[in-house]
This record gives sequence, structure tokens and C-alpha cells, in this order.
Amino acid sequence: MNVITTPFEGLLILEPRVFNDDRGYFFESFNANALKQHTGFGNQFVQDNQARSTKNVLRGLHYQNEPTPQTKLIRALEGVIWDVVVDLRPNSKTFGQWYGVELSAENKRQFLIPRGFAHGYSVLSETAEIFYKCDNFYDKSAEGGLLYSDPELNIDWKIDLNQAIISEKDLVQPTLKEATYQFA
Repeated sequence: MNVITTPFEGLLILEPRVFNDDRGYFFESFNANALKQHTGFGNQFVQDNQARSTKNVLRGLHYQNEPTPQTKLIRALEGVIWDVVVDLRPNSKTFGQWYGVELSAENKRQFLIPRGFAHGYSVLSETAEIFYKCDNFYDKSAEGGLLYSDPELNIDWKIDLNQAIISEKDLVQPTLKEATYQFA
């Protein structure tokens, strides 16, 4: 596994070793021991989620507050997404900044997002299917979100926002200045 660091502490891009031959390919998409060895992440994942979306769908930005924040390990099974996070860790040097990475079925990259980040993505291909692991269960009472179009964040979603397909819930999220978030 190749681990790519980002300017954000703990936020990592993981590239698996892919073995190609005339039959196709094989790669290990998850190995808890390797993840811990290469990243230091030792929590157990307890929930898997999968979502399918069409071009120009924008989902996010979502997070879970204490007592059930989530680390996520995200990858694209089909298509291409632009995966974005915003650092909400109050003592972080990158607090309030965003970072994005392209995840695709072709590049097989995975995004390890620690607790304390808001997360969202936009779909760049005709369809995309994503799969992600969480180290805490979904907890509606701990839900939080940020407005995808917060002018102070100024996120480049890599799609025309006039054509974006966005849920009612995501259209009314608060800005970073208005949001409530709590991380240890």
C-alpha cells in the first residue's frame, strides 16, 4: 500500500498494490493490519455504507459530533467522484480549510478521513458507486452538516453548481460560522 500524506494531519490517500494480468486484476482493498502499520489507524470499522448516484449529484457536507464521531475509509467502486473534506478540529492548523481528491474505479484510491472532518462529494461521471467504512455507527442525534456553497469555504466541487442535484437537507445546512460541531 502506498500512503500519500496531505497538508492535513491524519488525512491520507491510500493506493493499493494492484496485480494485473490477462485475466484482469486483483488487489487487497482492506487489511486492518496493513492499515495500522502504514497509517497508525487502529480503530475497528463497524459499519459499511454504499451509495450510487448520477452525474452532478452533490452530497454533503456531513459529519457526526461527539459522542459518536466517525473515521471513514472511502473508495469508488464505479465511476469518478470528487471527494471533499473540511477540517472541523478546533485545535488543528488546517481548521476551516477544505481538501479534495479524485476517487475513481480506475485509480482505486481510498481516502482515510479521520474524526473531526465534514465530508461530501460530487459525481463527475455518468454514474458513480461509492463504498465506505465507518468506525462508529450512524447516530442521527449526533448529525451535523455544512452548507456546500459556503462562500467563506469557497469549495471547488468540479461541477457546475447550477446543474448540481442536491437534497433538500443539504440545501439548508449552516455555514461554517453558523454550524455547531464538537470533537474531542
